[in-house]
Amino acid sequence: MTIPELDDPMTLFNSWLHEAEDKEDDIPTAACLATATTSGIPSARMVLLKGADPDGFVFYTNLESRKGAELLDNPQAALCFHWKSIRRQVRIEGRTTKVPSVEADEYFASRPRAAQIGAWASSQSKTLKAPSHLEERLAEFTAKFNSGTIPRPEHWSGYRVIPERIEFWQHGDFRLHDRLCYQREGGNWSREWLFP
Repeated sequence: MTIPELDDPMTLFNSWLHEAEDKEDDIPTAACLATATTSGIPSARMVLLKGADPDGFVFYTNLESRKGAELLDNPQAALCFHWKSIRRQVRIEGRTTKVPSVEADEYFASRPRAAQIGAWASSQSKTLKAPSHLEERLAEFTAKFNSGTIPRPEHWSGYRVIPERIEFWQHGDFRLHDRLCYQREGGNWSREWLFP
């Protein structure tokens, strides 16, 4: 089956994501996020997609983590979704921007209480003296927030990847895969097929 040539790549992405949510055994919203330092040294890790709309692709993190520091210095990023069960992949490239505070507050409030406490306790990407130190910090913040609403830490928020390029890849026999690439030109999308 050939990839449908839709005018809006976000419509196609959400269609594929919904299909992956029905068929993928693992976490269908998991994506590999690639960032780079200002000198071009790359790093990659998995993040969870928390929103995909015409404005872009949203994930949340500790702003003081390695990815947060790299995005502060170099706001360009790439995401890669791979859904083994449906034999498809989507690659996204673009610049990032932090989500508005109200949006981050709303999402943080929706998280399980243990995850909220974890956001306070973890100094993500920093050196940990020993695993017991994290346990101590978890106990400290569990006691601190033993009741009531847990506020969002200032060091925790979300990023939106604003896509400039989105490539859809679909498995084909004998490595003759389908590749359809969308490129943003001004406010519009152009598209072209790529050799596998």
